[in-house]
Amino acid sequence: MMVYTYIRRNIWIEVNIMELRRRLIELIKRKKKPEFLRHLWWKFAKFRNNLRWVRPKGKDNKMRLKLKGYPPVVSVGYRTPNIIRGLHPTALKPVVVHNVDELKKYNPHEVIVYVGRTVGLRKRLEIVKKAQELGFKVANEVIA
Repeated sequence: MMVYTYIRRNIWIEVNIMELRRRLIELIKRKKKPEFLRHLWWKFAKFRNNLRWVRPKGKDNKMRLKLKGYPPVVSVGYRTPNIIRGLHPTALKPVVVHNVDELKKYNPHEVIVYVGRTVGLRKRLEIVKKAQELGFKVANEVIA
């Protein structure tokens, strides 16, 4: 188990990295956001075929007024906590890699590797092989 000790405001703090990662994973799994859809999407076929968020702007719009029984409106309160924002569900930071040399920049305990979509099969196999040797997790491995 890796334990890091550091000083913050003249207080020694010990942090167990595995415990911290476990808590982050719990936070990521627990976060739930409603699906934000435009007003009256359930009523008209032209909206049902194009499900997306459009802010309600009408003067007496019930959704804009946040009345009971109407879908939720996008607001800052639904934002993901800063600690877990942008993290992969494994609590690792996602990184896109296009060649083997880029793997040397990162720490295998902090990042999860995605091989770039423009990389061909031969180079993709090289990157995946090298990443596994260095101990990285690869999110989009080749199935060949």
